[in-house]
Amino acid sequence: MPIDGNAPSLAPSRRALFRGAALIAGGAALAAAGLTARSAAAAKGKMSQQAAAYQPTAKGQQRCNNCTQWQPPASCKTVEGEIAASGWCNLYAAKS
Repeated sequence: MPIDGNAPSLAPSRRALFRGAALIAGGAALAAAGLTARSAAAAKGKMSQQAAAYQPTAKGQQRCNNCTQWQPPASCKTVEGEIAASGWCNLYAAKS
């Protein structure tokens, strides 16, 4: 059946195709940035401070600087981010 010059075209316009491609590329870039940040923490095998219930103050005699996971001057083997020597989290394990 021949296409009538007045009949609406079902094919998308070039502008619509470019707009769709730009949206897809932008979304892919954002997703890649988020995955990179998460995978960096996951590669280290560390969990977030929130997930570990980290607090910057000690819980009695339990302090980060007397935990087996403590890494001076301000980090932890299992919790990501800056960790206070006087802090505490639910992963605390006393040094023997």
